[in-house]
Amino acid sequence: MSSQINHTVAAASEPPLILGNPTFGAVSERISAITERKTTRAWYIAFGVALSLLGLFVIMVGYLVYEGIGIWGVNVPTGWGWAIINFVWWVGIGHAGTLISAILFLLRQRWRTSINRFAEAMTLFAVICALMFPALHVGRVWLAYYMFPLPNQMGMWPNWRSPLLWDVFAVSTYFTVSLLFWYVGLVPDLATMRDRATSRLRKFVLGIFSLGWRGGNRQWRHYELAYLLLAGLSTPLVLSVHSVVSTDFCVSLMPGWHTTIFPPYFVAGAIFSGFAMVVTLSIIARKIFGLTDFITARHLDIMSKVMLVTGMMVAYAYTIEFFTAWYSGNLYERFVFLNRATGPYAWGYWTMIFCNIVVPQAFWFKRLRQSIPVLFIASILINVGMWFERFVIVITSLTQDFLPASWDYYKPTMFDIGLFAGSFGLFFTLFLLFIRFLPMIAMAEVKGVLPQADPHHHGPAQKETAAGVHG
Repeated sequence: MSSQINHTVAAASEPPLILGNPTFGAVSERISAITERKTTRAWYIAFGVALSLLGLFVIMVGYLVYEGIGIWGVNVPTGWGWAIINFVWWVGIGHAGTLISAILFLLRQRWRTSINRFAEAMTLFAVICALMFPALHVGRVWLAYYMFPLPNQMGMWPNWRSPLLWDVFAVSTYFTVSLLFWYVGLVPDLATMRDRATSRLRKFVLGIFSLGWRGGNRQWRHYELAYLLLAGLSTPLVLSVHSVVSTDFCVSLMPGWHTTIFPPYFVAGAIFSGFAMVVTLSIIARKIFGLTDFITARHLDIMSKVMLVTGMMVAYAYTIEFFTAWYSGNLYERFVFLNRATGPYAWGYWTMIFCNIVVPQAFWFKRLRQSIPVLFIASILINVGMWFERFVIVITSLTQDFLPASWDYYKPTMFDIGLFAGSFGLFFTLFLLFIRFLPMIAMAEVKGVLPQADPHHHGPAQKETAAGVHG
């Protein structure tokens, strides 16, 4: 009992999650207005840039399909280049959305409500970008359906021992459940927008997707049960999908890949990079749309702490990798790890160390955690560092394997770079369409963390009402 009282007192002493003490109606008005008012010039400029990059992506893909993957920098022995690096990086970016929504929901972390909606959207768009790379890398894109276990007249079935097939099932399952989770969470907000719609077309479309929501007690009970079940289903997927991706590497005998620390190491790194991307997008969104009352310094402070913790986990994994290589007594393993720090790709390794280990140490200081310029730059550097982590893992092991006679230096071509840059166009085009037409903040959930949501709350409005009733 005393611990419960202490918890309540501690919660009451914390700064509010939403500033300005808005009413329920003000929350709906503030968030819905972003999708209802005239499109801003800033959005058009950003969308134009994103579309240009998407055009580059389409051109790169078209030429790749026409010419084949020989236009990439892949060679012998580096059979996988930027394609697998980009795939793993985008999958990692997609982790924070489901983590914020599912795991933090189950842990009753109320601060997630301001950021969970666009973090979930970020997950979906990042996973779409990720799926493009292995699909393109198979070479004959028009035969990619062979990866699915479809009955056919030839009696051919996928090779279940192929890690490529594991990726198909892991990532597609993760995408499907994340999409369902995102959509179910949207239903009450879509109904709010439907009720505010002024055009018949908008009302019709929103009416279909809001599934007849009226906000009754029975609907809320069913909604909360469905949301809880999907959160429970999503939570293990957050851990499993990147573990499967890491298993692609660690089941091989390649020095530097054949290690059992990869699954937890990859999951920690994915959460690390995913949160960094959420911070980047949060800072941009609160600036452009004036959402400083909803995405407060407290949210950014908590996310910085999460990045600090996961960054320390990643640093621990880097250290243990070196120890394991030395302790194994395997000459090839020892060579690969020393070569990473001192070999031809040492510039990539030390970039990774600086961005992933040194930069997050700034988050030990509250003043730096709440500094927007520091947070913005640090979040971008962390994502750069996480991309270099995958670069170091893939390239340093493949370019110098068991046989020195086959060693070769790997260099990306303009098509590798163009495809990676173009994938940002795909991501930001989808993301900008999302924030233009759908509520980027979960209105129904934000209302639940306002003081007025507490039936025992006695704010000024309630006191006036009570005085009027009893007066």
